[in-house]
Amino acid sequence: MKPMIHKFGGASLRDATSIRNAGALITRLYHPGMVLVVSALGKTTNELEQIAGACFRREPQATELVLALQKKHADLARELLPPPALQPLLDALHNTLVEIDWVMEEERREHYDYVYDQIVSLGEMLSTRLLAAYLQHLGLPVEWTDARDLIRTDNNYREARIDWTLTRELTLRQYAALKPEKIMLTQGFVGGTSENFSTTLGREGSDYSAAILAYCLGAGSVTIWKDVDGVLNADPRYFPNTAVIPELTYHEAIEMTFYGATVIHPKTIKPLQNSGIPLYVKSFVHPEEPGTCISAAPPRAPLPPMLVLKTMQTLLSISPRDFSFIEEENLSYIFSCFARHQVRVHLMQHAAISFSACVEGREPLLYQCLQSLSERFRVLRNDEVQLLTIRHYTEPLVMQYTGGKEVLLEQKTRGTGQWVMKKAL
Repeated sequence: MKPMIHKFGGASLRDATSIRNAGALITRLYHPGMVLVVSALGKTTNELEQIAGACFRREPQATELVLALQKKHADLARELLPPPALQPLLDALHNTLVEIDWVMEEERREHYDYVYDQIVSLGEMLSTRLLAAYLQHLGLPVEWTDARDLIRTDNNYREARIDWTLTRELTLRQYAALKPEKIMLTQGFVGGTSENFSTTLGREGSDYSAAILAYCLGAGSVTIWKDVDGVLNADPRYFPNTAVIPELTYHEAIEMTFYGATVIHPKTIKPLQNSGIPLYVKSFVHPEEPGTCISAAPPRAPLPPMLVLKTMQTLLSISPRDFSFIEEENLSYIFSCFARHQVRVHLMQHAAISFSACVEGREPLLYQCLQSLSERFRVLRNDEVQLLTIRHYTEPLVMQYTGGKEVLLEQKTRGTGQWVMKKAL
């Protein structure tokens, strides 16, 4: 029987009540050999980012932040477990956070991305220790497994790349060693290098972890449990009257995530598509609802327009300082700058003497990228612009959301339109 992969995010584990609900759901879902992929508890990643920054800057408040994080998890443990089962869990939580002390003593602390990954990855270690202990208390045969022993990556910290051959070998070996009735419970978002350093797969990378393990194990399906009823055709924070899309092809899902839809991590779909593994997006609030199925099968109903809004973008206009044109050599230099400084390009347009790009990048890397580009080009920037993408657009819908706005850049194909706008929707 093929294993089924279930991924639970931080929103489903934000407090003791949520964890009890997750435990009840997992008990109903249980079958021998299932795999659980779990994110950090809600908001924990943000707290660990503060700790990573304080450690990197050698600020004394790092110790206080660590103690506060340990107390939060210990308090949850006391709510969930009776005294006989409690002490081993408290010891495990303490031993997990000791890894931060090791980072603070290392010489490699001058490399921020390295420090970030060693510390921020611990959120998933804490949450899975907590959930594993609680599920065992419920009587489920859970085997806690360290994802750093499964997912092997390179040393590209914060955006680690997978060694697929070795990851498959390690995953199959660990899974085969489980007793048949066991549940493998492991961490999302986290991998490990050949030197036993921790790496992360990019923010919200737990979905990707589930897809990696599904591909390696030849899983029957992956189910991502969310606080929404499935994949919506738009973000309800920005657009009224959103609706669940019951069925999507892999291609449509990849297009949506490429343009910025956040319900699924952008890298998640491809490993599943390569193996023909269906992905279900379901609600842990309403688990009886069918949610969304993403597979190779074409949807039985026409797809509605799908809208994605990305805020806080930067529109760049790049042109040569001399009398040259924007040609292959210049484009190669521009894209090498984007890649080197981890600047993501969401829209681009190429003309004879200019190149425009709507990008997203975190400071100070974006600033450093623009400094590099300015050595060879004239660079103009518009900050805090918005990028609206509409798949399967209609002209009335386009007018509804762009009419009266200052449109700085527009692109259309037969199926997709994109608009960079200065004014808020």
